[in-house]
Parts: sequence; C-alpha cells; structure tokens
Amino acid sequence: MRIGVISDTHGSLTGWEKAWQIIKNTDIIIHCGDLFNHGPGNPIPKKYSPKELLNIFNNLKIPLLISKGNCDSEVDQTFLNIPLCYPFLFYQTNNLRILASHGHIFKRDEWIELGKKWKIKILISGHTHISSLEKIEDIIILNPGSPSIPKEKQPTCAKIDIEEKTVKIFDL
Repeated sequence: MRIGVISDTHGSLTGWEKAWQIIKNTDIIIHCGDLFNHGPGNPIPKKYSPKELLNIFNNLKIPLLISKGNCDSEVDQTFLNIPLCYPFLFYQTNNLRILASHGHIFKRDEWIELGKKWKIKILISGHTHISSLEKIEDIIILNPGSPSIPKEKQPTCAKIDIEEKTVKIFDL
C-alpha cells in the first residue's frame, strides 16, 4: 500500500498539479488541511482557483482523507463531498496506525505523547509549510510541507510506501 501525503494546497491548482505527479499512483491520499483558502497571512498562490480544486477533490478516484486546517471553514464542508476530520484524522491499515492533524492545535510534545499513548507509528501534520521527517523512539513524524506556498526553497509533498517501509519527501 502507498499513501500520498499533502498539506496546505490553499486553493492552488499549480501546487496540486505538481503534487499530483507524485501521489497519483497511491492507494489513498491524506491531506493535512488548508485546502482552499490562502488566509490573510499568505500570498495568493499561483493559479488560485478554490472552486476548480474543490471539483478535483470531489471527483478523485483515489480515496482522500482530510484533517481540517485552520484556514478551512464550515462552508468548505458544505461543498466538499469528503468529511473534514477535526482535530485529527486516524487511519489504520493492518498493524500500522497513522494519526494526522493540521498541526495548529497540538504542541509538539503533546502530539508525540498522544502518538505514544495510541501506539501510533506515523504522526503527520502540516501547517508550517516546511517539510520535515524524523523518528522519535518508534514514531515517524512527517510534515509534507506545502506544494503551493512553501516557506522553504521548494514546494513539497510526501509518500509512504508500507511494503517498502519507506517515507519520502519529494521536491516538486
């Protein structure tokens, strides 16, 4: 099983299209929120088209699991035919437990403690627009960054391959 991981698309078709090239051959996609709105603290991203991105998400053939972000609103759920999970999304396949959240609610230490308590193997969060990958004890901590408004040099997304036991961040 392969899992595409993305966060902080902020309504950008350019960001989505770049990430799609990496995650289109996965079995599911986990999105850590901030789907459509760019928010007052961010610039308007390239090819900003929330309505078109909504249409893409609603018609994906790959299951899309979403953790609601701080820029996602109640009205987004009105148009989206996928539930926005809040404050986190839990996914389990066989013995692998994954916990995803946007990243704006839990402090890092609380997030890690929650992961330990729930016997999580992969903790995923976005929000910072900075990709990172680390392992603390038996928990992999992943931030896929942002394909749309990166706060680092490159837009990014990630992929988890359960059979190969790999987690990779991809520059777009």
